[in-house]
Amino acid sequence: MSLAVHWLDRIDAVPATDWNALCGDDHPFVAHAFLNAIEASDSLRSDLGWCAEHLTLWRDNRLVAAAPTYRKANSHGEFVFDFAFADAYERSIGNYYPKRLVAVPYSPVTGPRLLASTDADRRALVATLATDTVSRGWSSAHVNFLRESECDAFDEQWLPRCDWQFHWHNHGYRDFDDFLDALNAKKRKNIRQERARLLGNDWRFERRHGQELEAEHIDFLHRCYVLTFADKGNTPSLTRDFFARICRDLPRQTLAVFAYRGDQLLASSFLLQSANVLYGRYWGGIENAPGLHFETCYYQGIEHAIAQGLSVFEPGAQGEHKIARGFLPTRTHSRHFFAHPGFRNAIADYLKREARELDHYRDAVLRHSPYGVTA
Repeated sequence: MSLAVHWLDRIDAVPATDWNALCGDDHPFVAHAFLNAIEASDSLRSDLGWCAEHLTLWRDNRLVAAAPTYRKANSHGEFVFDFAFADAYERSIGNYYPKRLVAVPYSPVTGPRLLASTDADRRALVATLATDTVSRGWSSAHVNFLRESECDAFDEQWLPRCDWQFHWHNHGYRDFDDFLDALNAKKRKNIRQERARLLGNDWRFERRHGQELEAEHIDFLHRCYVLTFADKGNTPSLTRDFFARICRDLPRQTLAVFAYRGDQLLASSFLLQSANVLYGRYWGGIENAPGLHFETCYYQGIEHAIAQGLSVFEPGAQGEHKIARGFLPTRTHSRHFFAHPGFRNAIADYLKREARELDHYRDAVLRHSPYGVTA
């Protein structure tokens, strides 16, 4: 039977059960509830450069494949940076935007992007993305933070690009001290001193899942998120309603860490989790203190992952300071299609050089691994 292609301008045009059945696991960021929370909360807006155009494939009126897809008018909120590509394209060829993007908005998190049960349907998604880009006269299509297992669905027209994030892996640790025992003596001592200075100054920490949060907790999470983005000069795209919706609709997969000094709530972090992975997302506070960021964002997450038997903790993009705290480089993947053959060839040469530099970077980073017995 032939496939019918439909582009949908909102995720709730697909029943949640049909969409989630294609995901293959409980990855929270491609769950219907997460994507719908972004759209329904007015966090995804055209004035911010995002328009939903979800790609869906149907056979006999049955959804058989899908991809979270967006028409982009800029490159903000993507975390696979192509600003230089856009500048070169507009100086030499024409308008770089709009472009096509398969990703999770504002979320540099690896996960399923080609939602299908067969390799043939995954390849059909990829082919549709390319042909649609050409037919509309658009510059490019991009698939960001896909799983390595999905890379084989792309042909040679799609250029591979990789980067590094820093992830923590649970090697069956009994508790936080057991994890510290795996580190070299210097790093182990530094972390213990870092935590002791904070906890010895009347700070305490509380972890709550989404269903345990009251309205004032949601208010504080959103306030912290806004303060962090404002401090960095960025636009806080996510509304308070997003946090309320995601905690309501994914009550066990959302986790908040609250930091108190005495009885005063001063900082927080917001995380999501699957059956095996913890994902750090947002943090902020109305007051800072030495070590507060590391405790709220990393050490509390590690403790939670150990207690819950989670295999991996992904705390977010960038941040070489994570190495000293037990997070090591893990490769991320993206794929890029450029309709103009000459431009595609030029970017291909650039990406090959970039890949070599990134491998050298990983080798340099690993020389500072905190694991082992050396001081």
